[in-house]
Amino acid sequence: MSGSKKPRILSGMRPTGKLHLGNYLGALQNWVALQDSSENLHMVADWHALTTDYEHVDQIQPNTIEMVIDWLAAGIDPEQSPVFIQSRVKEHAELHLLFSMLVTTSRLERNPTVKEQVRDLHLEESVSYGHLGYPVLQAADILLYKANLVPVGEDQVPHVELTREIARKFNSLYGEVFPVPDARLTKFARLPGLDGRRMSKSMDNAIYLADSPEDIAAKVRSAYTDPKKLRANDPGNPDGCVVFAYHRAFNAPNADPIDADCRAGRLGCVVNKKNLAAILAENLRPFRERRADLAAHPERVHEALRHGEERARKIAQETMREVREAMKLP
Repeated sequence: MSGSKKPRILSGMRPTGKLHLGNYLGALQNWVALQDSSENLHMVADWHALTTDYEHVDQIQPNTIEMVIDWLAAGIDPEQSPVFIQSRVKEHAELHLLFSMLVTTSRLERNPTVKEQVRDLHLEESVSYGHLGYPVLQAADILLYKANLVPVGEDQVPHVELTREIARKFNSLYGEVFPVPDARLTKFARLPGLDGRRMSKSMDNAIYLADSPEDIAAKVRSAYTDPKKLRANDPGNPDGCVVFAYHRAFNAPNADPIDADCRAGRLGCVVNKKNLAAILAENLRPFRERRADLAAHPERVHEALRHGEERARKIAQETMREVREAMKLP
């Protein structure tokens, strides 16, 4: 493990541009927290973005820069935790090709996460070879860096299990090259969108980490609350109220009194939303300041990616040397 006794973790995100509060609570906050206890690499999964959106590639590069700016502004230290773009390290593709020989199509078709994606995106008649096989590319991503732990939500456990199967099969056929990684089940916080549905860029129901205080206030004013609470002194029900869910996430010490005041009719939605907007704006102020500084100096972001790519490639090239030697490939 490169002389390090810390577990190694590879984490990645598809380049979707600026990140929202759901991305932060769901993954980025955890990445920042893990930096001291593990050896982390953070990958922009641009090839993975092609599996469901191969027709629209013009936004991948600008989205990558916006996303990495958010990573760094949130506290990812690129000196400690390399950040890099997947497609810049070609060894991902080489290992994916070799792994694809070890997996049957029927095994891939049984993957419940892929089946759900195909159903949700209505791709039953048009699912691509690359989409069906993206969990194999994910296995290559993880094993190329000999990651020991994979922090995932429950929906990604089938992918980690496939990665474990591939590692065991490779080791059995060709010799011990890969650690068999363990899934670390992480309770990813689910933050609803402003309308109560899943927070999503495509649904236009998100508050972004980079939003100004004015944008935050305007968005919070539109947030879904208890439809039965018509007047300020009506008793309300915080269960299912988006504003209260955000208080729970970003104003936890005061959440219980807010719950009690809402139910007792002592707190109106207008005041509650105004208070929440101020709390969110203040919580995100240090992030916005760091982000503005990075956006004004894009060369720092490009340098972080270049340096991270060098470090990632060095590990990847050593792994592939071992793989080719084990498989007796030239």
